[in-house]
This record gives sequence, C-alpha cells and structure tokens, in this order.
Amino acid sequence: MISELQFQFSSGQLANRFLNELTHWTSSSGNVAVKAKLAKGSDTVSVRYLFDGKGFDYTCSELDDLANKYGGEEI
Repeated sequence: MISELQFQFSSGQLANRFLNELTHWTSSSGNVAVKAKLAKGSDTVSVRYLFDGKGFDYTCSELDDLANKYGGEEI
C-alpha cells in the first residue's frame, strides 16, 4: 500500500532541511523506502512510501516527529 503525506513548514528553508534529512533517513522498521519532493510551493513537502500492510505502520508517526523537529505539521 502506498501512503502519501504532506507537511507544511513556516519557510522554504525549513522545508528543504526536512527534505534533505529524509535523503538519509531510515524508519524504525528499516525497510521503508521514502520518496519526498517539494509540493505546493517551497514550504510544503510531499512524502510517499510503500507499506507492506503487515502489522502497524509506525512510519507516519516517525515522519510527524521528524517534521515537528523543523516546525512542520501534516496537512
């Protein structure tokens, strides 16, 4: 199952920092491939990942925590 989330930040600079961190980020499950890009302008990041549907998906929560580190929130 493909999940897609969008996070909004107060500035393009913070959005790019979040985007850059995602290039080196690994979820706690370790095998979730995350693809991210700027969307809806420079202050929003769109994140897509493939979840195998087995068990509970902690990736969404982990992405929320990471975005919060940069002052972002899911929209």
